[in-house]
Formats: sequence, C-alpha cells, structure tokens
Amino acid sequence: MDGPRKSLGTRIGRWAIVIGFATLLAFPFYWMGITTFKQTSDLFNVEHDPFVFNAPPTLDHLRYLFEETLFLRWFWNTTVAGAAVVAITLLLAVPAAWALARLTGRWGQQLGIGIFLTYLVPPTLLFIPMSRVVGFLGLQDTLWAIIVTYPTFTVPFSIWLLMGFFKAIPRDLEDAALVDGLTRLGAFVKLVIPISLSGILTVVIFSFTLVTQEFVYALTFISSAEHQTIGVGIPIFLVRGDVYYWGSLMAACLIASLPTAVVYNFFLDRFIAGFTVGAVK
Repeated sequence: MDGPRKSLGTRIGRWAIVIGFATLLAFPFYWMGITTFKQTSDLFNVEHDPFVFNAPPTLDHLRYLFEETLFLRWFWNTTVAGAAVVAITLLLAVPAAWALARLTGRWGQQLGIGIFLTYLVPPTLLFIPMSRVVGFLGLQDTLWAIIVTYPTFTVPFSIWLLMGFFKAIPRDLEDAALVDGLTRLGAFVKLVIPISLSGILTVVIFSFTLVTQEFVYALTFISSAEHQTIGVGIPIFLVRGDVYYWGSLMAACLIASLPTAVVYNFFLDRFIAGFTVGAVK
C-alpha cells in the first residue's frame, strides 16, 4: 500500500508544482488582458475588485492606442530592427563560433571567453562612446543606429553559446563528410548547421527578444517618435508626467509580448536544448 500511496502523493505534488508555476507565469497576461478592457473608472476605484470586471468591458484603451499613438509604426520598426539584428548576428556569430570551436589548443577557449566578457559590459557605460560613433557615421535618429549597435552585444553572447554547441558535435562527422567529397564549407553548411538548429534558434530568439526590450540605446540614439521602437515608444508616450494611461499601456504590452510568448511556446524544447547543450557540453 505504501508504494501506490507514495506514487499518488508524488504525482499530486508534481501537479501542484506545475499548476502553481503555470498560474504564476500566466497571471501577468491575465492582468494585462483584464486591464486592457476595463473602464478607467473601474481601474481607479479602490473599492472595486481588481481581478474582475466591475463594469462592462470597453475598447476605449485600444482605440486610444491605435488612433492617438504611433503604436503600429513602433511595432513595425521593432520588427524590422529585430530581423536585421538577427540576420547580422547569425552572419557573424555562426562562422566565428565554429572557427573558435575547431581552433586547436587553448586559444579557441580563451578567445571565446574574451569575446563573451565584452557582453558583460553594461550598456550604461557604453552608450556615450557609442553615441559618438553613431553621430560620426551619420546614423543619429534612424533605425540604422540600433541595427548597427545592437550586434555589439548580441554577437559576443551568441558566439559563446554556439561555441559550446559546436564543440558537442564530434569532429569525426566532419572528417567523414570530407572523405565523402564535401569541402570544409560544404560540411559546415550541410552537416553542422542542421545538427545545430537548436542553438541557432536560441540565438534568433535571444537576439529578437533583446531588440524588443532594450531601452538605453534606443532612447539615446533615436529622438523622433516615428522612428522609435516599442521598448521606448510605449513608456514615453503613454506616461505623461504623473499620468499613466494604464489601459493603453497594458494593451500595448500584451500585444507586444504575445508574439514572443507564442514563439517561445512552439519552440520551447529546442530553446531549452540550445541553452543547456550549448552552455554545458
């Protein structure tokens, strides 16, 4: 009897933990959703229950977001900048990580660690010299300003991550491909990259998410509203002095976060494999 009871207790404990974490992680989305459709009078009345609709739902906050702000333009800017940063990061990080992973001796590991250490430098120390560079290149107040600067911290982390992933691939596989007639580049494209899709996908998600969340560089390099990204446009234009447009703020955050959440959900297994295999093996 002790065995079945212990097994049942273990399953109940596991489900309790899973349900607890799921509730904790889903609550921000519930809070953003209910705040988006609440009337302003319902939001600011302290006597009302904040977890339910005490008045009929409204679309006023969504109308204000789409009609009175440049949210759609910010969303488009973020998408374009994110796609460009992801492309640049993959173009530079993938071959660099492969080369360092295959570099014999300690030089490859030491160079990889040195490159990763540049990722640890906080942006608050670099945005002033970076602004001088951006101004010198004539990119101030354009999307190119962040497209050029963001890879300075996405590439180092991606190289470090992919190095560990490439090292987990036996060199014998590449040697066998060379024996079969492939060139070194052909073996890399047709053999190494397909095996490393989990790590590459991790780099894509990390780089794109960073573009949507970064604030310091976007605020420093871009001043006009039509060129802003979501991470800067939302807090600047929906917080005016001590007035917070909570309904529109939550609507913008919900709309901006849902695509990333969906991508994480669909590719969760590959994302976890990219981080664990690339960082540990």
